Amino acid sequence: MNVSVFGCGRWGSFITWYLSGNGCKVTEWGRKGSKSLAVLKENGGNEYVELRKGVTLTDDLGAAVKFADIAVVSIKSQALREFAKSAKIFGLDKIPVVLCMKGIEEDTGKRLTEVMIEEGYDKDRLAVWIGPGHIQEFTAGKPNCMVIDGYNKELVRSLADSLRSNLIRFYYGDDVIGSEVGAAAKNVMGIAAGILDGGGFKTLKGPLMARGAREVARLIKAMGGNELSAYGLCHLGDYETTLFSEFSNNRRYGEELYLGKKFTKLAEGVSTAKAMKLLGERYGVDLPITLAVYRIIYENAEPLGELLALFSRSAKTEFSE
Repeated sequence: MNVSVFGCGRWGSFITWYLSGNGCKVTEWGRKGSKSLAVLKENGGNEYVELRKGVTLTDDLGAAVKFADIAVVSIKSQALREFAKSAKIFGLDKIPVVLCMKGIEEDTGKRLTEVMIEEGYDKDRLAVWIGPGHIQEFTAGKPNCMVIDGYNKELVRSLADSLRSNLIRFYYGDDVIGSEVGAAAKNVMGIAAGILDGGGFKTLKGPLMARGAREVARLIKAMGGNELSAYGLCHLGDYETTLFSEFSNNRRYGEELYLGKKFTKLAEGVSTAKAMKLLGERYGVDLPITLAVYRIIYENAEPLGELLALFSRSAKTEFSE
């Protein structure tokens, strides 16, 4: 199978590493002038992976699309719409596209497959690849479980079966709304967890996990998805890697935000907090943790005080809406 991976950041390079070691012929694309692509070309790898022989690196978007039987897209979520427009010119909409990304369009509240559909892509050719796992652990041979979800059950099963290995066990997803929203929302919870770490309140990450999953479940249900998805691999199942791991960008962003340090890597939870605030207002869903993170990031609220205020709210039934 010929696969083109679009994106050469940490996840794009990992996907290339993984698929090329799993029997696929892989071309990896990066935009012209990309520093990440330049590093891969110069060193044959980056700080995360060493690329296998036979991998093709290119900044020619048309050539990458033409090569592919299947495309895997792993770029910044807020750049997806423009990428979709550019790649469609070369025929990306004619092949299956797998989004290995976790985010929501911040100005519209659109899920990432919705963005693709709005740009003229057939929903039956779209899938998402989500779930827990860090590159550093995968490359050290530590396995994990992930999910392939989408609108076309046959495509979902085909992708999950063909991409599985001893390193990644894939589950078939059956709730694309819940999978996408849950996968994006866990990054917001990761930022909150990092703030608690920085402030020395690690024990409050237990309540954060329980209440965070319930909060996201309410939103998924209101949007027409299955609220139980919030308790699966897309969200709660990804909490260990996002709320506790030293490798979590979102957790580290929150911790360094509290400590007054500047975090220079991508933390998708920043834009997702803004998008989820919009969705909460649109669907009439109370999202207290999300709103606290939003106020911290966008309104300069005092980080630890904003989160601790959540724990001083009046008592209510645990599983109430």
